[in-house]
Amino acid sequence: MQPAPDASIRPAPANAVARPLYLGGEVYRHSSYGSKHPLSIPRVSVTTDLVRAMGWLDAADYRDSPMATPAQLARFHAPDYIDAVRRTEAAQRITAEEGARWNIGKLENPVFPEMYRRPATGAGAAILAADLIQGGGVVFSPASGTHHARPDRASGFCFFNAPVLAILALLDQGLERVLYVDIDAHHGDGVQDAFHDDDRVLTVSIHDETRWPYTGKLDDRAGGMARNLPVPPGFNDTELRFLVAEALLPLADRFRPQALVMQCGADSLADDPLSRLELSNNAYWEAVRALLPVAPRALFVGGGGYNPWSVGRCWAGIWATLAGHDPTVPPTPAAEQVLRSLTWNRREGRNPPERWFTTLADPPNEGPVRPEVRVAARAVLA
Repeated sequence: MQPAPDASIRPAPANAVARPLYLGGEVYRHSSYGSKHPLSIPRVSVTTDLVRAMGWLDAADYRDSPMATPAQLARFHAPDYIDAVRRTEAAQRITAEEGARWNIGKLENPVFPEMYRRPATGAGAAILAADLIQGGGVVFSPASGTHHARPDRASGFCFFNAPVLAILALLDQGLERVLYVDIDAHHGDGVQDAFHDDDRVLTVSIHDETRWPYTGKLDDRAGGMARNLPVPPGFNDTELRFLVAEALLPLADRFRPQALVMQCGADSLADDPLSRLELSNNAYWEAVRALLPVAPRALFVGGGGYNPWSVGRCWAGIWATLAGHDPTVPPTPAAEQVLRSLTWNRREGRNPPERWFTTLADPPNEGPVRPEVRVAARAVLA
């Protein structure tokens, strides 16, 4: 990756969106991947309810997410795959042969009532977000972080790849440099592979080195336009702050992006059941705050996250950070009621700690910056 020439830097146009916009939708409120699936929990609806209960979301800053059309999805996905997902939702069943072909119908990517509409709405939000920030601005779409889906198959709970569709929409506007940053606990493999030979897109992923899909090694540069920072179990707030300062911001300074897409999967949090990372939500909010200025156009999306309390509190705080509110304040009585109304059938959810109800901010988890984290920062800049 060569530094971008100064002459090609585009300042934010005069028609930039004045205030951050929030994209949500009601399709998520009663949708579940099934009682045995990690996505049996509510997440987007909890986030939306929390930011409203906190008084952080004005009606003028909210947009309902449209469902992407088959033609829009086909900008990345194979038409026969799109049709297979749509038909399977309608029939609520799939043959063993088709299920194997499209990777649909087992626990990972199950058949469920909204299996087409739900991911198509997250994709539609991502495409709309790209349009909204065409002239500059900030959008938060918590449902648009489905980063594993492939052109012709589902993968990792993801049926359509919303971040890829957002980036393609930005490139279709004529942008020449889009930076994708992924702090989900799982490697952003679908996005990296979509742009591995496109020098207009730099993908950077910080992820648990011990977790599926077991890709994104430190030396994996995918043709030159990827940087991977696999981190060890126990990854802490100090270490994320170090990687932001010593790797992400220097990479952004070299690349000079015209747009930023940041995937904020909440499964890197200490309270999440599907990774062994130990971040507090304060670290997420600090990273968002640090990266927000690197481009005149910015889209922040959700991703993984399998504890309804930790996801909702984290993503609500991301919106607060973007919209200029203090995410560390105590929840209002209405917000506390949102948190107390949640249930979770895992062992951790049967006797949740009181702080999941009475605080939005986690206790900080500072610690040493271990040698392997320092080595990773140096390696991605080499």
